[in-house]
Amino acid sequence: MTTSPARPVPAPLPGLSVAHGRPHHDGAVLDLFTSWARRTPHAPALIDGDLTLGYAELDRLADDVAGQLAAHVRPGDLVGLCLDHSAALVAATLAVARLGAVHLPLGPRPGERRLRAVAEQLRPACLIGDPELLPPAHRDGLHLPLAAPGARRAVAAFAAPAGEAAARAPRGTQYTVLTSGSTGLPKAVAVGQTALGALLAWYRELTGLGPGDRHSLLIGVAFDPHLMELWAALGSGAALVVAPEAVRWDPAALTDWWRTAGITVGVLPTPLAEPVLDRPWPADLPLRHLMIGGDRLRRAPGPDVTATVHNAYGPAEATVVTTVHTMAPGDGHGTGAPPIGRPVPGAIVLVTDENGHPLPLGEAGELRIGGQGLAIGYLDAGLTAERFVSAPDAVDGTDRVYRTGDRVLMRPDGVLEFLGRLDDQVKVSGVRIEPAEVEAALERDPRVRRAAVVARPAPAGGGAQLLAFVQPAAGAGPADGAPLLEAVRPWLPEQAVPGVLRLVDAFPLDANGKIDRAALLKAEEAAAQQDGRPAAEVTTPTERTVLRLCRDLLGHTALTLDDNFLDAGGTSVTAARLLAALEEECGVRLRASQLLRQPDLRAVALLLDERATG
Repeated sequence: MTTSPARPVPAPLPGLSVAHGRPHHDGAVLDLFTSWARRTPHAPALIDGDLTLGYAELDRLADDVAGQLAAHVRPGDLVGLCLDHSAALVAATLAVARLGAVHLPLGPRPGERRLRAVAEQLRPACLIGDPELLPPAHRDGLHLPLAAPGARRAVAAFAAPAGEAAARAPRGTQYTVLTSGSTGLPKAVAVGQTALGALLAWYRELTGLGPGDRHSLLIGVAFDPHLMELWAALGSGAALVVAPEAVRWDPAALTDWWRTAGITVGVLPTPLAEPVLDRPWPADLPLRHLMIGGDRLRRAPGPDVTATVHNAYGPAEATVVTTVHTMAPGDGHGTGAPPIGRPVPGAIVLVTDENGHPLPLGEAGELRIGGQGLAIGYLDAGLTAERFVSAPDAVDGTDRVYRTGDRVLMRPDGVLEFLGRLDDQVKVSGVRIEPAEVEAALERDPRVRRAAVVARPAPAGGGAQLLAFVQPAAGAGPADGAPLLEAVRPWLPEQAVPGVLRLVDAFPLDANGKIDRAALLKAEEAAAQQDGRPAAEVTTPTERTVLRLCRDLLGHTALTLDDNFLDAGGTSVTAARLLAALEEECGVRLRASQLLRQPDLRAVALLLDERATG
């Protein structure tokens, strides 16, 4: 790591909502891993279940994968990884960086149609994943089996020759990540190596991450924080430990795994972190630092939490983390939502009015971000010009700023408080979702004439729930919404699939002739109250408890014991909350896998009674 030339922090603007992080450190990315492979070749670099790879072994594996790709991938080419957490994912990430190519994380199940749209829009030179899930251009091209543990059936697939050449990212791009877009297609954000290197240097300094530490790899592969997990561990001489699938939505299983795996530094999405913080903190956990982000954190850690907790905020357009609020072990953090804190080194934050002028301290406005952590931009010049704009003349240290669309205020002490969104974009299970993208996906179905998607607070707290209202096409509409939800799933990430879909004959309109979304929500609430089922079907106290909790969590007063949890709109987040609530009320701890195997809610209640008797 090298220190950037000394640059004084610009003087604060008296009374205005502008804050500068302290000077940042430039940091390498791949070179740090290579250095540790030479210095500590036998130290554990990657632990994935029973598999442990030392730094030198992982270095050789990455070289092997790079050798497979080298004849077909050039510097600047996009390489999409459709892989889950595994040694194969880590080796492929290192290999792509070694070739000077651009990593495009897509996750193991990006959805067939969504992946096809991404392939047509971005034209990646290579996709690595299950060949059965690949879009036509890559399904028909050259396939090379990926020689890495955990690859299973994965291949490196190269696009068949066509009229258009593979797209190339701007010079200096380390990775490209997708965010939700209002056109129905995701936006691709290009992040530079210098921005990622500066983030990693700060993160290592903040957490003290180094040899002997164990850092979790848990965040979903399609989301950029997993790159901070991966590169921070491998660039510090620590061991990167892959989280098993079962712990990624079960708070009790997660904390047990932290202990048995010896995790000392970890990152959690907010929807999973909150149930963890709601539980008594387990004794003797080795965890020293816990970074939380992705959504508004609604509670501070209790006095029993022995790890330092960092509430992080940052859009993909500003390289994962822009501000952070650190809460040391102990009491005194209050009972409300923690603030999002102050800017990290190299970042500049300002709160502006609608014209981009900085507001006085204490006034709410739009958060704009400048400085070292800014992304290069989108792979669409028009989108870049719209969201990355010139910095106000009064602000030194940055030529441009990113308009986040987030509503915040800066306190007199310079700390930022998050207030919500200025536009319609919402957070669902920690993922930014543009309702217009969901509407566009629904309207691709010939059975749909028009769709409107609205968000409401999740019935049991913890974020937002999406509701879709669909006007069927004349003579082609389904009898209910289930077939439409199944058809839209391949187009969307899991978090963007509506939890509720209602068929409507027509949409209410407001005075301007636009769909009145508030009226739709009001009608939905009224219908839910009328549709509540009687409790005559409930025969045991446990069935009554299960039905009540599931109705509250899923927001379906019409739910019955014959319904399946997942089919009724259950997600990984609501499953985690249900498991915690069942343990608290019934005194029985179930695993996520046991819950999800049950065909209906009646079977869940029966399993609880059997476990209680046993």
